Amino acid sequence: MDRVDTKISKFLSYVLRHQPESIGLVLDSEGWVDIGTLIKCAAKHGKRLNYALIEQVVATNDKKRFAISEDQKRIRAVQGHSTKLVDIGYQEKIPPVILYHGTATHFLDSIFKQGLVAGTRHYVHLSADQSTATKVGQRHGKVVILKIEAQLMYEHGFKFHQADNGVWLIKSVPVEYMRII
Repeated sequence: MDRVDTKISKFLSYVLRHQPESIGLVLDSEGWVDIGTLIKCAAKHGKRLNYALIEQVVATNDKKRFAISEDQKRIRAVQGHSTKLVDIGYQEKIPPVILYHGTATHFLDSIFKQGLVAGTRHYVHLSADQSTATKVGQRHGKVVILKIEAQLMYEHGFKFHQADNGVWLIKSVPVEYMRII
């Protein structure tokens, strides 16, 4: 993605995951909004978007954060919401044996006191591979990777979900199911 696409991706993340009301958007309970409405609301707040540009950002986003509906009329963020208006009904799935979580070293004390918690988001995000977890953790400082005993958690009754972009979602991860790699 180039610099313009990155700025637009960040803007879309902000309004589709966290603050839709900041530009007058109203998302449905599954996070969808009409693309035409998004374009109009963005324009009223100084952001110039068009369908082709939105489609390009959706197609080239390396983390596949967004989806366009089958009828090509709506867009949503596929996971990562902090707005209480959205509650995507993800299907429960059986996780792989191990999942990973990338974080920064300065969060470790807190994590090992309370486990991994969703905080302002709806879910804790987990990755199926260490390289993705590393990329995520690098955004926050010196990276550390946590290995999560996902299959064991599932066997103990924890519910896992997977977003359209492959990110694994869970409400929390207790300390006893994780270790530093």
